[in-house]
Amino acid sequence: MTAHGSVQGPETPLDRLLGDASARTLERELSLHTAEDLLNHIPRRWVEHGQLSSLAELREDEHVTFVARVVSASKRRMQRRRGFLVEVVVEDDDGVRLQMAFFQGHQAFRDLTSGARAMFHGKVGSYGGRLTLNNPDYSVLPEDGDVGPGADSRGPAGVPLPGEGQSTPVPLYPATAKVSSWEIYRCVRLVLDMVDLDAWPDPVPTEVSESEGLRGLATAYLLIHRPARLEDPAEGLKRLRFQEAFLLQALLARRRVLAGSGVGRPAPRREDGLLGVFDAALPFTLTEGQRRCGELIAEDLSGAAPMNRLLQGEVGSGKTLVALRAMLQVVDAGAQAALVAPTEVLAAQHERSLRGMLGALAGTDLLSAWDAPDDAPAVTVTLLTGSMSTAERKQALLDIASGRAGIVVGTHALLGEKVQFAHLGLVVVDEQHRFGVEQRDALRHRYPVTPHMLVMSATPIPRSVAMTVFGDLELTMLAGLPAGRQPIRTHVARMTQGPRIIGRVWERIAEEVAAGHQAYVVCPKISESDQREDPATGVQIEQDASVELLADRLAEHPLIGRLRLASLHGRMDSSEKEEVMTAFERGEIDVLLSTTVIEVGVDVPNATVMAVLDADAFGISTLHQLRGRIGRGSAQGLCLLVTRLPDGHPSLERLEEVAAHSDGMQLARLDLQRRREGDVLGASQAGRSSTLKLLRIVRDEGIISSAADHVQALTANDPGWEGHPQLREAIDSWIARSDGADAYIERG
Repeated sequence: MTAHGSVQGPETPLDRLLGDASARTLERELSLHTAEDLLNHIPRRWVEHGQLSSLAELREDEHVTFVARVVSASKRRMQRRRGFLVEVVVEDDDGVRLQMAFFQGHQAFRDLTSGARAMFHGKVGSYGGRLTLNNPDYSVLPEDGDVGPGADSRGPAGVPLPGEGQSTPVPLYPATAKVSSWEIYRCVRLVLDMVDLDAWPDPVPTEVSESEGLRGLATAYLLIHRPARLEDPAEGLKRLRFQEAFLLQALLARRRVLAGSGVGRPAPRREDGLLGVFDAALPFTLTEGQRRCGELIAEDLSGAAPMNRLLQGEVGSGKTLVALRAMLQVVDAGAQAALVAPTEVLAAQHERSLRGMLGALAGTDLLSAWDAPDDAPAVTVTLLTGSMSTAERKQALLDIASGRAGIVVGTHALLGEKVQFAHLGLVVVDEQHRFGVEQRDALRHRYPVTPHMLVMSATPIPRSVAMTVFGDLELTMLAGLPAGRQPIRTHVARMTQGPRIIGRVWERIAEEVAAGHQAYVVCPKISESDQREDPATGVQIEQDASVELLADRLAEHPLIGRLRLASLHGRMDSSEKEEVMTAFERGEIDVLLSTTVIEVGVDVPNATVMAVLDADAFGISTLHQLRGRIGRGSAQGLCLLVTRLPDGHPSLERLEEVAAHSDGMQLARLDLQRRREGDVLGASQAGRSSTLKLLRIVRDEGIISSAADHVQALTANDPGWEGHPQLREAIDSWIARSDGADAYIERG
């Protein structure tokens, strides 16, 4: 502890510790503002520098670390793969040279300029008979005498460079072109010298840390930033990972308490109401999963405490039917139900689907599936979207405010302040992954009586993800598929194997139509001017299938051109989209050319075949959702994933996995292992990286589960956390910070 230690807490601004210039650099380049921010900037790797490797003594398959100066750096397009290659030639102090390669090396090309001195770490390989390193880790070093942002009047910056008496492992930090890993290392060492870590508050109770065999917070930071052995950082990271999981579960526990503290509207089931008539007239038997989930939801709706439940089921498992039965129970109790969908296409589809299932109970014969008794009650189903005409919208708002509309289906427009329900009893949110927590709760917080909440998701969510993102909801799994459904066959159609491949795709579509069925053809783009990036490499792709171009070409195709074709995409106005979808549902269109607007909610049992063009443009979850649009009747479904990718491309593995697995949960786990959680949960869509820096949801499922158990036990014994003020303060701090875990979950 230094003389300053007693006043340097975790929230101490970096300018007090490092000086204005250094603090401004770290804030501008890395968004680091406080001592805690800097110590939570975790190294990406640790390398042992007791003995640096000599370029003359490199051996293939060895992991090596060396310091060398850049002789040249060049960039060229790859011949057999999309993207480019950066080739860097370096030379050590003995004059030995080595050429290295960086695939898609945007940052390496900016950092490793001629004359730059850097530390490299990687595995030795060979190419063309010469030793090389591919995509090595590196850290640009300051020139001798240039001490970087750590050098100012606040403290010494005499941290030895590699090879200068450094025998312990050295961390390599995530860096930028303006601030190197070595400069961050200097700043971290300065801060560690100036703060008293033992005096910092530890949000994880001592008894919890001891039961998990974890180090204290202060020790964890030292093991990470000042390791004595290469094994030390793992111990420190174990502690910080658990801390992230523990704080997140504590935050979700607080959410559960708040969600259940409102006053709800009991809606006990009536046997003589709409639900009873609906169940009696169903032309099929509920599956065991639908029956079980229905009973759980019905029990929740009967209580005064507001329901807060997540209904998760495989594509086509019948979640909408389960939700409709819940809505009818609420309407029977004299209240209204709202179904919120993420897009207008999906909202309109839900309205048609509900009317079709209700038949005459909806007060109209439109799409009636069956006839109700003459004296049967009826419910008004109302649609509200942002693009409705003024007159239509005015009437819908009046029906909602007066209570005439028993079931209201809409988009985000339902969340607007101008929408006032007479007696809102249930909110159903479809495709929760497209909504934030704040949006999903908007309707609930507006009324003195808190409506029940049912959240639905067809995107398979591993238990670890559900615990992390939806931990404030009661998870309900809808297992099984309706009777008569057959598994969907999926094949990867690789156009590099010759023109016969795409020809066979069109033949299969024509064959299905000739058999009386319908088809989808999905493209990643609407028009040729749209652009995208390769999900695997980040390189911009120029040649992609587009709906507009394909519509022109297929109109001239000898097989497909004779069929009834139509297009559907997000730039069409709502009336056009409505007209196309209604025609497709009625069987008046043979082949629908579409973007992913048909990804969820579209239910046309007669559609049996789907071709996804340039399927490598889509992630695993989207591909699984897309193929869920076919095979919804009794006929066999066929999904063809068409790709132009060459052999060995990393995205081919993703397509093969979708073809090999029909289990959405297995695909979700594979997807999580490949992608960062921020992408899966939607954080990247907000343009910000995940605040949860260390947890990896699949890998750390055990940690998340253990943390949840500890929080549950702690809260049961001490509901207000009165005996754990540091935990309570940590949660308050997370909620208060704009980039805290609360914001992370809301982006999810």
